[in-house]
Amino acid sequence: MNIIKYIKANIGFTISLVFFAILVISPDAKSLLMQGLIKTGLFTPNISYLSDQPGEAPETSGPPVPPANFTSLDGKTFGLASLKGKVVFINFWATWCPPCIAEMPSVNSLYNKMKSNDKVVFLMVDADNKLENSEAFMKKSQFNLPVYGPAGALPNELFKGSLPTTVIINKEGEIVFIHEGMADYNTGETEKLLNQLSK
Repeated sequence: MNIIKYIKANIGFTISLVFFAILVISPDAKSLLMQGLIKTGLFTPNISYLSDQPGEAPETSGPPVPPANFTSLDGKTFGLASLKGKVVFINFWATWCPPCIAEMPSVNSLYNKMKSNDKVVFLMVDADNKLENSEAFMKKSQFNLPVYGPAGALPNELFKGSLPTTVIINKEGEIVFIHEGMADYNTGETEKLLNQLSK
C-alpha cells in the first residue's frame, strides 16, 4: 500500500523515469525525440560557414576529395573520381544510430526535390556496410534514398567516424561542405547550394 501511495505522490517523477527508460532502451523513441528537436530549427546546417564574410554566398570550392570507393546494392564498385562532373551529396549513417534516423526524413525530402537534377548524386553510405539491412530500413520507412557501402577504408577527410556525417562535393571533385551530427537538410539552404553547384 505504501508503494502505491508513493507512486501517486510522485506521479510526475514516475512518468519522467519511465519516459527516460524508454529513451535509453528504444532507438526509435530516441529518433522521434530528435526529429522533434530538428523541427525546432536548432539543427540547421551552417551552409554559410564556408564563406569569409557574414551574408556572403558560401564558397563553392575547397580541398580536393581523396580517393574513396563505394559498393552499390547490386555489388558494383565505383570510385568518387568516376562522379567528377556531378555534385555529390554523401551521408554516412547507420540503422542503429538515432541521430541518423532523426535527420533521414529531411534528407529524403531534399533528395525528392533534387532527383530530377541529373547533375546531383546522393550517396547514403551505411557505415556498417550492411546494405540489405539498410535497404530494408529504407523500404520500411518509405524512403527512396539510394543505399551504398564503403568498399575499403574511408579517408579521414571524408569520414572521421562520427555518425551522421554529411559531405558535399562540387563538380570539380572538391569538398565544399562537411557537417558532423544531425541536421535539417530540408530548410532550403542545402537545396540552394546544390542547385548553385550543379550549374
